[in-house]
Amino acid sequence: MSRVALVTGGSRGVGQGVARSLVDDGWTTYVTSRHGTGPEGAIALACDHTDDAAVAAVFDEIASSSGQLDLLVNNAWAAPKGFGGFSDPFWKRPVDDWDTLIGVGLRAHYVASVHAAQLMTEAGRGLITNISSFGSRGHLHSVLYGMSKTALDKMAADMAVELKGTGVSAISLWLGLIRTELLLSLGIDEFAGFSLQRAEDPEFVGRVISRLAQDPDLAAHSGHTLVTAELGARYGIVNNDGTPPDSHRGAFGGGPLFPPAIETDQAVEPRKDES
Repeated sequence: MSRVALVTGGSRGVGQGVARSLVDDGWTTYVTSRHGTGPEGAIALACDHTDDAAVAAVFDEIASSSGQLDLLVNNAWAAPKGFGGFSDPFWKRPVDDWDTLIGVGLRAHYVASVHAAQLMTEAGRGLITNISSFGSRGHLHSVLYGMSKTALDKMAADMAVELKGTGVSAISLWLGLIRTELLLSLGIDEFAGFSLQRAEDPEFVGRVISRLAQDPDLAAHSGHTLVTAELGARYGIVNNDGTPPDSHRGAFGGGPLFPPAIETDQAVEPRKDES
């Protein structure tokens, strides 16, 4: 059976790498970007994710052309003015940071998820995935950045409750430091105290998502926030150069908050047959 995926914000960075990996793994892969560009092999659609009508048109096109959607990767994101590490505290930042970090980084994910769920529940299968961050657990970049990422985790948790029994799963993913082309171009060995040698390639994230979407135990993870580096260890997935990336769990004081830990907040352990 053919598999169809949509990666929002797929023209560069994490989204581009995820889309590239999905294409390599045989997915019919759509990507959105403002200018309608994407990696080779993907079907690029122009879309401004602040325009609800434009988003609806993307899903109409997928339904018309492919007749199904099996995977949504919510990755669309817009940087606030002067983004480069958020060196200023919130009271010295423009209030319209809200419009990018919440208006795009959160609302756009919700809108896309509504459309994806309509297609997926009708088919009785699918995975909605949010690209989130350890910024949900500890301070990272800014107040609004942390708010948006924590909301994505909660959104997946609550969507899973309402999707129960439909065959559709919702999961949020915490990525570590990503070896984007921009970051590698800086010629540095570490960023914010994390080693680039042990960071994640964007394609690594895509391979993890592809494997997760095909996991026979996927439904058991619905509503959870999972760490990509730990999923990679479980599935035996490594970076492009063969190295396993590090989980940043320890650096941020623990693991995901959704669902709440029962006893101890532990990492995803490798299966006995996959260790």
